[in-house]
Amino acid sequence: MADRLRLEVVTPRSRILECEADEVRLPGALGELGVLPGHTPLLTSLGTGRLLWIDHQGGGRLAVQGGFAEVLPNAVTVLATVAEKPEEIDLEATRATLAEAESALKTASADELEELTATLRLAETRIKVATGDDA
Repeated sequence: MADRLRLEVVTPRSRILECEADEVRLPGALGELGVLPGHTPLLTSLGTGRLLWIDHQGGGRLAVQGGFAEVLPNAVTVLATVAEKPEEIDLEATRATLAEAESALKTASADELEELTATLRLAETRIKVATGDDA
């Protein structure tokens, strides 16, 4: 059994992260998924949320939305539609986006609801990742 995981996160635009991790937590479409070395292989779609990893330096976090993750006993590969590091997130713009989405949600039609909800969830995730809020 492997004692570490190789974590790789890529988006259509670039490779965001490649590191060794002791544990990875990611937002599966049906809920949070925790991965330790030796995990049973699986493929899952991603939801919106924080991807967290723990390593010998403490670990880190990314905001992710959409895509897929492949889990193998010694590796986690994430192919995300959106993946952002904390330092890449513009908090002021994200808070403005959150406020606009909350306001628009009050008068949204059924057709607009899904897109506004996705915008809202991503903005909330970006804020948590940028501020280090682990709640």
